[in-house]
Parts: sequence; structure tokens; C-alpha cells
Amino acid sequence: MSYETDPKNPRRDLRLDLFRGLANWAIFLDHVPNNVVAWITVRNYGFSDAAELFVFVSGFTVAFVYTKVMQKKNFLAATVGIYGSVWKIYVAYILLLVFYVVTIGYVVQRYGHAHLLDEFNIRRLIADPVEFLKHGLLLQYSPLNLDVLPLYIALMAPLPPVLWLLVKSPNCTLAASVMLYVIARQLGWNLPAYPSGGWYFNPFAWQLLFVIGAWASITDRDVLERNLRSGVITSLAVAFLVFSAIVTVILQKGYAEALPEAVVLIFSPNDKTNLAPYRIAHFLALAVIVARLISKDAKALKWPILRPVMVCGQQSLEVFCTGVFLAFVAYFLVHLISDTFAFQFLISILGIALMVMVAYFRRWSKEGAAKPS
Repeated sequence: MSYETDPKNPRRDLRLDLFRGLANWAIFLDHVPNNVVAWITVRNYGFSDAAELFVFVSGFTVAFVYTKVMQKKNFLAATVGIYGSVWKIYVAYILLLVFYVVTIGYVVQRYGHAHLLDEFNIRRLIADPVEFLKHGLLLQYSPLNLDVLPLYIALMAPLPPVLWLLVKSPNCTLAASVMLYVIARQLGWNLPAYPSGGWYFNPFAWQLLFVIGAWASITDRDVLERNLRSGVITSLAVAFLVFSAIVTVILQKGYAEALPEAVVLIFSPNDKTNLAPYRIAHFLALAVIVARLISKDAKALKWPILRPVMVCGQQSLEVFCTGVFLAFVAYFLVHLISDTFAFQFLISILGIALMVMVAYFRRWSKEGAAKPS
């Protein structure tokens, strides 16, 4: 697979745009509490969800882009570019945090829904804003649904030396990432959260999926794709996906007694914080099947109906922030007006439409800024 920063470049792998756009849409739907429409997302039929897809594709993308910078220019230029992206993500997170908290606070004051303060984890921030905002700036405190951006920052921050090691020795670097993942899970490593506990997305665990994505962009992709297309790997992937779907549906329907006790102990609860091995296996199985079914040159990738999704994937940061904000708005509207399926469907479609509008506007503004005056 290949990837270029220019969306019009014919060498760009449109599958990355497509699935990152779908991940943003799924994250929006999943973040609306009790949203019936969210039953179409992958988390309801397997161990992993859109977060894994988002992290993997991000690792693949940044590694491909900045190894090119490293090769064409030097390590310093790649490092400057990476930390420029980190700063952009950090600023986006702070702005989103402020708008998010102000909006929830306004809704609580205006409509008297005090329970939202607890549901979205901002009650103590309202009570002690200076202390909690200070820890928010330090990425130690996050309201509900804002955890992905701090994770992304934590994964991007050590990327320059990791990328250098991947270029020099990709397999050894991947092995080191696996070792860190195993040690972190065994010893309970995590970054501290405020006022207690650890990060919802443990970066010591989630770094493995990020590095796998980066490794996949750097390694010999012809050999990799040839191996992934083998009958044995495909059969194992299909079998695991079927098993995952059966277990997930049974557990979500509340029929745990229908499963062997050992299976329930392993898969319930589904350990997302520390990225359980079965979540990685499920995502990689999905990736194997998708890579086999949809080639880089698939004609379907040129269908106009898929363009809005791909544009959302190309403008991922802005679309993600919009989706998180709209998820709260959608939840409040459903709670205030109606919780019928028709209204939830309408709100979900309108939210995705607004995300698409933001994506197209952002692309238009970038293209306008790039044109000489």
C-alpha cells in the first residue's frame, strides 16, 4: 500500500482515506449514548471498534509521510514536521475541551439536566475549574469521549526516534514494541489521570497498534500482501471473525450463561483500556479480509458516493473534533425531544452531514490558502 499527502496524487491509497473516514463516522455514532443507529458499527459484532482502525491508519499514514521527509531531507526536518503536527493536535484538543465543557455547562444551566455533569465527567471541573483545567492542559484530565486526542499526542510525541529505528530495523523495532506492550500489561503501566486512576486509553498498550501500522507502511509491502493473501491466513481470519461475532453478540444480549465459563472470563469485560490481545487479533483479522476483498486499485474506490467518506478521512482531525462535539448535541436532542428510532436516525444522518460539510469546507480552505495570491 502507499500513501501521499496530496489527495489528487494517483499513487494515494484511497482505502486509507475511506476507512479513516468511516472510523470518524463510527466514533460519532458510538459516542451518542443509547443510539440505536450505532448498532451498525463494528463494535457490536466483534472485539475491536473504530478506535483500533483510527490508531492503525494514523500510524501507517504518519510513518509513510515522514519517512519520505526523512529520506528526501533529513531526520531534523521530519522531527520538526512531526512536532508541528503534535502541536496542532494539542491546540485542537484544548479548543475542543473548552467548547465541550462550556456547551455542557450551558445546557445544564439552561435546561436543568444536572445528571449530564456526571455522565460527561465535568462536575468536579465545574466545582474547581482552575485545578481541573490545569490538569486538562497537562493531558491528565479529560471529559467523556475526549480521550482519543491525548492518546494520539502521546503516540506521536516519541515518533521521531521510533521512526528512525523502524527505517533502520523495522522487525526489531516491532519486536521491541511487542515487548513494551507485554511488560506494560503485566506490570500495570499506565500514565496517571487526574484526580485518580490512569488514562482510559493506555498509551503503553496502544502504541503497539500504532507501531504495527507504521511498520506496515515501511516493510516490504509486496511480500506482506502476498503473505496476507495466503489461504491459511485468510481462513484463520474468517474463523476468528465469526467466533468474535458470536461471542460479542451473546455477551451483549446478556446470555453469558450460554458460553463456557472460561470464554466469559477471557472476553468479559472487553479490555479496551489496555488493548487486550484479542482486540488486536480481531482488528488484524478484519484488515486481512478487507485487504483481500478491496484492492488498492478497486474501481469501487472511484465511486462518487464514497467521496464524502474519503474527504472526511483526508480532513480527519477537524472531522473527529466535530464528531465528538456533535455527539453530545445529538444525545441532548434525543434526550430532550424524542428517543424514537426515527428521530435518532434523523439526528445521526444530520450529524454525519455536518461532519461532511466541515470536511469539504476545510479542504476548500486549504486549497485556497495553497493558491498563490
